[in-house]
Amino acid sequence: MSEVTIARQAIAHRGKHLEYFTIAWNTLEGLIGVGAGLFAGSISLVGFGMDSFIEVTSGATLLWRMSVDKDVERRERNEKLSLRIVGICFIALALYVAYEAISDLARKSAPAHSIPGIALACVSLVVMPILSRAKKKVGNALGSAAMNADARQTDFCVYLSVILLAGLVLNAALGWWWADPVAALIMVPIVAKEGVDGIKARTCCE
Repeated sequence: MSEVTIARQAIAHRGKHLEYFTIAWNTLEGLIGVGAGLFAGSISLVGFGMDSFIEVTSGATLLWRMSVDKDVERRERNEKLSLRIVGICFIALALYVAYEAISDLARKSAPAHSIPGIALACVSLVVMPILSRAKKKVGNALGSAAMNADARQTDFCVYLSVILLAGLVLNAALGWWWADPVAALIMVPIVAKEGVDGIKARTCCE
């Protein structure tokens, strides 16, 4: 076995560990986000939590892709299929969040303040950039479009955290009830674009 092959296997192994962490972290983040969002009546927080569950799906498909890294043909097939599976999930999330946010605005439904949601967004702003950088290193080393797309989704989680935090803080500090559904609507085109790119099997590296 050549040194290049051994080095690639070591990098792929690191990629698997990153995806295991992604699955564990986003499962916890999703449970907290959806739970706190339903309790507070916050669509932006529910949407953020559901995005975390999509990240779990992405992590699982990346593990599947890493499992066939030695097989070039299967690797390329799994790359595209992984991107499309996650893309469909994002499109479904965008439609759900748009519907619920518009409904909340029409009903003038005011969400309760959510301290757990604010704390979750703050922690995510610390963890996600670190995880994204690690994934990009692995993706570039392996030449993996799917891993780089997964890293991009982690960056995307950072953007959602900023939007979520703004909506929750404005609602809690100033009583702007509409800030939450508006924050959710701002998420929609970002989520939808990620979904379309995934379905078309486009990535940031193409």
